[in-house]
Amino acid sequence: MSKIKVLHPITRLIIGGAQENTMLTADYHTHLPEFGGKYKVDVVCGPQTGPEGSLIEETRKRNIDLTIMPELLREISPINDLKAIFKLRKMMIEGNYDVVHTHSSKAGVLGRVAAKWAGVPHIVHTVHGWSYHEHMSARKKNLYVALEKLGYRNGHAMVTVSPKDIDKGLAEGIGRREDYTVIRSGIELDRFGNPAVSREETRASLGIPADGLVIGSVTRLSEQKDPLTLIDSLAQVHQAHPEIWSVIVGDGLLRPEVEAKIASYQLSDRILLTGLRRDVPELMAAFDIFVLASLWEGLPRVLPQAMATSLPIVCTIADGSAEAVIDGETGYLVPPQQPTAIAQKLAKLVEDSDLRQKMGVAGKARVPMFGAKKMVRDIDLLYQRLIEQKN
Repeated sequence: MSKIKVLHPITRLIIGGAQENTMLTADYHTHLPEFGGKYKVDVVCGPQTGPEGSLIEETRKRNIDLTIMPELLREISPINDLKAIFKLRKMMIEGNYDVVHTHSSKAGVLGRVAAKWAGVPHIVHTVHGWSYHEHMSARKKNLYVALEKLGYRNGHAMVTVSPKDIDKGLAEGIGRREDYTVIRSGIELDRFGNPAVSREETRASLGIPADGLVIGSVTRLSEQKDPLTLIDSLAQVHQAHPEIWSVIVGDGLLRPEVEAKIASYQLSDRILLTGLRRDVPELMAAFDIFVLASLWEGLPRVLPQAMATSLPIVCTIADGSAEAVIDGETGYLVPPQQPTAIAQKLAKLVEDSDLRQKMGVAGKARVPMFGAKKMVRDIDLLYQRLIEQKN
């Protein structure tokens, strides 16, 4: 029996949820014994990375066939976009792919247009959070919605990481409900809650005492993640509880503003920025509470990662976040851009160790639905359904 040939186009292989999902899907479909060599999987991405860090080398270390296409850029560029469509089409024809599965909004449009033009029989797109959101101008939003509709018209199936994204798509006239399948963002569960380095060692490396209480976040320092509101909320908690520590893992374009705001609160010795790190499971194991202040999301993978580490969570109500966190049970949900509301919930957890433990246990019990193996099995079922329908 010939292998099912799959191509995953994605704009950038930065350190992020959509990118890690793509890498894990390609890796597991290629190498997990349960798929029995069913798939031949390739990934194509653009050359750009950024302050978030790159997954290009890790993808190659996982023995995934990866092509870097210089014309596949994140920014709208008519000449490069047209070149990318032609090159993707040529690649798809020569590769004789059975499935093209696109990721990220830009590659989702260009990749689906190229795939339909190339005659690919099964074209899938995963919405890892829509390209449009309520925090952009109406003109820009209308443009992005129009591009999403163009992508939809050139595909056969849509995957979302949260049911809320189906509702958002339908509200803008993108597809029909039957075109969508929810497949939650998957994480490598075994990596979290089982740190390779002890909690005490990780804390010592950060200069934090073993018995200190730590509020932690793993996030990009970008507009979407709203790190400035996060700092405002942490500052309020530190004012009431000067004995605690905070750790923010990640980097991004807003780092200078974040550092300046921390300094303005005179908390540079208590709110620590680690920059980019790949030992996130070990760092999370050193936290007592997890916090995320995003303005919008698909389904942030850091939330199930925190849950797998048995951490109670305080996060903003941002699409898929509200699906991962059960308010009052595994953590607290608060409105975006309200630092005092975030601070109040964090303080409640700081002051109640029994509540932290109770919510952490409840969160860990929900984690299996967010496993990477479940994700790739669900994607496999979707591919099989599409293939059977075509036959």
